[in-house]
Amino acid sequence: MQYMLLIYNCERPEPGDPAFPEALDRVNAFADECRRRGVFVAGHPLQGEHTATTVSVRDGKTMITDGPFPETHEHLGGAYVLDCRDLDEALELAALCPLAAVGTIEVRPLAGVPGLDHRTTPA
Repeated sequence: MQYMLLIYNCERPEPGDPAFPEALDRVNAFADECRRRGVFVAGHPLQGEHTATTVSVRDGKTMITDGPFPETHEHLGGAYVLDCRDLDEALELAALCPLAAVGTIEVRPLAGVPGLDHRTTPA
């Protein structure tokens, strides 16, 4: 089953910060462990919430707002998609993720929706 590990509220060093190389090594080691286990599907950090744009459509009108929802207290920093044997393995890997030490990791199974087309190229 595939699980998404959503990474919230992690302050991570940026390139050029003296702490960046060590943080990068820890994150790469985590991804390597996921690859070694054969569960790694994808993983991507997000740019800061100040780069977000929120889109909603109400009564046929598109509304665009800079940034995340104003009432949002948690900021999504990135995500991994892992194809684990079960929830226990997904939780074990979430605990191994170095970002869990500086933020929180939400583990959520991906929904299987019959007939939903997930192809990346047209038919």
